[in-house]
Amino acid sequence: MRVLVVEDDPVLAKQLADELVLAGYVVETASSGVDAHYLGGVETYDVVVLDLGLPQMDGITILKKWRAAGRIMPVLILTARNAWHEKVDGIDAGADDYLVKPFRMEELLARVRALIRRAAGHASVEIRCGQVILDTRSGRVSLDGRTLTLTSLELRVLAYLMHHREKVVSRSDLIEHIYAQDFDRDSNTIEVFVARLRKKLPPGLIKTVRGLGYRLMCPE
Repeated sequence: MRVLVVEDDPVLAKQLADELVLAGYVVETASSGVDAHYLGGVETYDVVVLDLGLPQMDGITILKKWRAAGRIMPVLILTARNAWHEKVDGIDAGADDYLVKPFRMEELLARVRALIRRAAGHASVEIRCGQVILDTRSGRVSLDGRTLTLTSLELRVLAYLMHHREKVVSRSDLIEHIYAQDFDRDSNTIEVFVARLRKKLPPGLIKTVRGLGYRLMCPE
C-alpha cells in the first residue's frame, strides 16, 4: 500500500515516514504545498496524510484542487489542537478523517488502516478470502489458522490483492503500490512474487487474467 505524507516539519515527517515504512507501507513525502499538489495529481496513493499548514499552498487548497480534479484517494488531515475550524473546513473540502496534533503514532496507523479498508469496501480489520485471512492490524496472514511466512514484498502483493479481491489488478497497479517511487521497478518480479504466493496459497486462488493482470478468487 502506498502512502503520501505531506508535512513541512522535517522531524515529524521523518517520524511519520519511518513508522509507516515499519508498518509495511510504501511511503513518499512532500514538504511544500506545490510539491504535494503535483504528486497527488499525477501519482496513485492508497491514502494521503495531509498537514494543513504548509508553505506555498495550504492543505485545504490542495485538497479542494484534488477533489475538483476527480482525485478520490482517502485523505487524513492533521490539525492543531485548538483549530476546530480547520477540522470543519477540511471535512467540507473532502477529507475523510482528521487527527489532532499532538497524536500517538498508533492512532495514526489505525486511522490509515481504516481509511484504506473502507476505500476498498471492507469494514472489518480482518479481510478474508476463503480460508486465507489478512489481519490488517498486524500484517499477519493465516491459512486454516496457520500463520504463513511471507517476505515483505510477498505480503505487499497479497495485501493489495486481498484489499481488491474479486477485482482484476493489473501488473502496473501492483508495481505502483508495492514499490517506492525511486525503486528500480521491474514488472517481471511481480510474476516471481505471484508464483511464490501460489505455492503458499490454495490452488486457483490467484487467477491470471490474460493481458490484464491478476484476480484473487475467493470461494464462498
